[in-house]
Amino acid sequence: METKVHKVASEDFSLDIDNDMLKATVSYLRKEIDKFKSRPLIVCEVRKLYKDKKKVVIRLPNGNLFFVNILDELMDKIKINDLVMVEQRSLTVVDRLDKPNSDDAEQFINIEKPNIAWNDVGGLRDQIMELKEVIELPLKNPDIFKKVGIKPSKGILLYGPPGSGKTLLAKAVAASTNATFIEVIASELNQKFIGEGAKLVKSIFKLARERSPSIVFIDEIDALASERLDVGTSGEREVERTFIQLLSEIDGFEHLDNVKVIGATNRADVLDQALLRPGRFDRLIEVPLPDEEGIKEIFKIHTRDMNIEKIDFDILLKQMKEMSGAEIRAIATEAGYFAIRENRTKVTMNDFLDAIKKIKEEEEKDHMNMFG
Repeated sequence: METKVHKVASEDFSLDIDNDMLKATVSYLRKEIDKFKSRPLIVCEVRKLYKDKKKVVIRLPNGNLFFVNILDELMDKIKINDLVMVEQRSLTVVDRLDKPNSDDAEQFINIEKPNIAWNDVGGLRDQIMELKEVIELPLKNPDIFKKVGIKPSKGILLYGPPGSGKTLLAKAVAASTNATFIEVIASELNQKFIGEGAKLVKSIFKLARERSPSIVFIDEIDALASERLDVGTSGEREVERTFIQLLSEIDGFEHLDNVKVIGATNRADVLDQALLRPGRFDRLIEVPLPDEEGIKEIFKIHTRDMNIEKIDFDILLKQMKEMSGAEIRAIATEAGYFAIRENRTKVTMNDFLDAIKKIKEEEEKDHMNMFG
């Protein structure tokens, strides 16, 4: 009996050792898995599941498909179209990645109720008149279009050099109609996750309808809608899908709905003609650099609240020739800073000349950095 008791005790002790070894092994393996997770991982999309084989088919960002292993603990947690993280060498699926909420478009866009009045926009009288006709009037008085029997434009395109006032015009018309202003940067719609760009476009227009009257302002629209001769790469195909979704959304609402779309670009010449056909962005409005009269108007707008000594505007006008509205605004701000640095409350002629010089130098540096 003593021998049997001793044998059982020895076996229990051996089991304890084995148990401790197994625990150590599990702990080690978990640490190894954590190491995999800590390395740079590739984000992929699940296309097919093979639970019996504990394998999945994933699609890489470049569009290639691979039949790969998956950690056992993840097998029941992953569905088709989920985003997963895979180890770079073996492409083993080591974790699941929560997709960004496609319905929460607000994280990708800027939403506001602008307070910019028409008299805050200088040097663009013709453009203001057109915006009043094609955007403001349909939102304020849609019945007149029904009575006359014509359909206003769904969308317009503002094109011209940087800083010429395209965004300012869009905000001013949103303020004049008390519309929600939804600003989108087109490059932000080109999501890296497959299919996310198109879903985001859909969510933005859903939000626009919910918050109508609204104006969807798509800046740098050429990043999304430029004409492409080849859509061979996965990135180009994704941009194409997003662009098609944009066209579909524009086609989907009526001319007199309380949603208007304004696109802006510096490169109207590269836009896909599908965007410009009747019923979409069928009104093109050029927003050029201001002429002499425009420079005067813009300068007065940005200096009307400033404490200025007597200045020779003719000299300043020559110095500001061919400058954009954004540059003129920057000149007014810089001139104020020159006065503040010298503890003065009045802005002088020299302050404006120094400001013009500084803005020109910065423009030259930016140009050199861009083009070498």
